[in-house]
Amino acid sequence: MSTGIKTDLRKLLIIDDEQNLLYSMKKALQSEELQVITADTAASGIGKVRLEKPDAVVLDVRLPDGHGLEVFDQIHRDNPRLPVIIITAFSTMETAVEAMKRGAYEYLLKPIELQVLKELIESALEISRLDASSSMVEPLTATRTDQKIVGQSVGMQEVFKAIGRVAPQDITVLIQGESGSGKELISEAIREHSLRADGPYLAINCAALQETILESELFGHERGAFTGAERSRIGKFEQVNGGTLFLDEIGDMSSTTQAKVLRLLQDGSFQPVGSNETRKVNVRIIAATNRNLEKMVADGLFREDLFYRLRGFVINVPSLRERVEDIELLVMHYIKMFNKELGKNIHTVTSEAMQYLETYPWPGNIRELQSIIRYAMLYAVGETITSGSLPAHVRGDNESNRNEINRGEQTPDNDSVSLSKLIGDHISQNRGNLYRNIHSTVDLYLLKKVLDSTNGNQVQTAQILGISRTTLRTRLNDLESFKEQGLRTNDGQSE
Repeated sequence: MSTGIKTDLRKLLIIDDEQNLLYSMKKALQSEELQVITADTAASGIGKVRLEKPDAVVLDVRLPDGHGLEVFDQIHRDNPRLPVIIITAFSTMETAVEAMKRGAYEYLLKPIELQVLKELIESALEISRLDASSSMVEPLTATRTDQKIVGQSVGMQEVFKAIGRVAPQDITVLIQGESGSGKELISEAIREHSLRADGPYLAINCAALQETILESELFGHERGAFTGAERSRIGKFEQVNGGTLFLDEIGDMSSTTQAKVLRLLQDGSFQPVGSNETRKVNVRIIAATNRNLEKMVADGLFREDLFYRLRGFVINVPSLRERVEDIELLVMHYIKMFNKELGKNIHTVTSEAMQYLETYPWPGNIRELQSIIRYAMLYAVGETITSGSLPAHVRGDNESNRNEINRGEQTPDNDSVSLSKLIGDHISQNRGNLYRNIHSTVDLYLLKKVLDSTNGNQVQTAQILGISRTTLRTRLNDLESFKEQGLRTNDGQSE
């Protein structure tokens, strides 16, 4: 309803070389309150920023006469307070990190949902109106890294953006995720994009060492401090003074060591084992854990004050099961990486083999994927990985799985699925593939219930489940018994 008050006309500049996209975005976004201006080259876009003085910019990464990040740098030099939303159809970790590190307002993958874009633009326009420049980060000199982390899933894009936001800020970071999900690689990426990139970097696994050894490794010790300490030794904190220390599996650290780490985080001071001398260091700590620290605090197993110190900035790493859409990309990435290492020349993976890889539950995450790709490459004949190249436990037995989850009281047609009975039957009869069968049973029951509640609308179902449509479709394809039960599904486009 109109209030009778005319708002100031705001301007949005869209820089993209896809004419169809420019036309559709202008048609969808332009209104009485918003004027949409377009440009299809880097030079034209920079010129229109200076001439039209827009309130916000949507900028594509790939332009015919320049890279979008270079255009962003020029825009930011001219007006560091102007919100710029960067979009691309070809994302890498490096691009996402650089975009956020340089101060982009947001980073989105094509195709872009119109409602999401509208909300972002409205927010950017409000930021521009309020002149809230404090949210912007000054551009930093890029530190070139190899593409160690790959992924185009929503979860990994959030991780990349988080790296870009926190890397230049000299604060403690806590990385949370399952074992093998790539937490150390994320730590390395933070360091490589930080102001301490040229400083020393060390990683230590707190779960791999006994309490006394870990304390000595971290803080050093004096000669005679304990049996076997025949000479004094400096610890990891002193070794990385001025740099970054990665503490992996910090949830396994003893209470005594936790207290000493807390003191170091508070004022940079510590005492070596067996010494009364207080020393000072300047170290950035990046910690990681696969455990629930909040629950450990509640159970009295982890210091609450240290927990809050570590939570200066939290990055949650999705498991491989939560980023199924990245598996093909990861598989090809590791094949290229391992070809030289293994003396192979593999270029392709059969569709059947890829299907096995995409439906396997990956309890060991990225680390397990790397191991299995190496295995498959060693067993591959010629230049192609086939299903026969994969380990037997990855291939499984899909037919028996389908039969198993369709048996009597264990099907989703019952409101009560006897998971306990199903698990017990598997164990007592010594059947294989327990992990896959249980997850298939739960998925079959859960997805049917939610799809029924949305009349088969996959868009709404994915939103309720909190997963991407790609992940939902993958699970539906995997559970072919859905078709046998006449489950209603549609892509939601018409609704």
